Amino acid sequence: MFKKTLVLGASLKSNRYSNLAIHRLVNHKQSVVAIGLREGEVSGIKIETDLIDFDDIDTITLYLNPARQQQYYEYIVSLQPKRVIFNPGTENPEFYSILKQANIEAEVACTLVLLSTNQY
Repeated sequence: MFKKTLVLGASLKSNRYSNLAIHRLVNHKQSVVAIGLREGEVSGIKIETDLIDFDDIDTITLYLNPARQQQYYEYIVSLQPKRVIFNPGTENPEFYSILKQANIEAEVACTLVLLSTNQY
């Protein structure tokens, strides 16, 4: 296992990009944890519904629109990840500033593309 990734906005629906991201992260031998609205399991990864104080989070990959992100600002900063990936549709300049002040990299990218091009 490599870097631990938190998929925030994880979905049990197989047609959602967050669901596909979990599958691809697991296939790339990444350590994955996930938080979503509904408990369940995707590719052997349990989706939590509570904000768990995970240890050693390297990357948080967001699948929440900017309006839904606000309630997670404090939580995300408290985990002190090295970076937060803003997938398409999640771009949020207000949050980029908050992350920068906390010395956390904001990366506007697509997790699926980063994995498929070996840039993750």
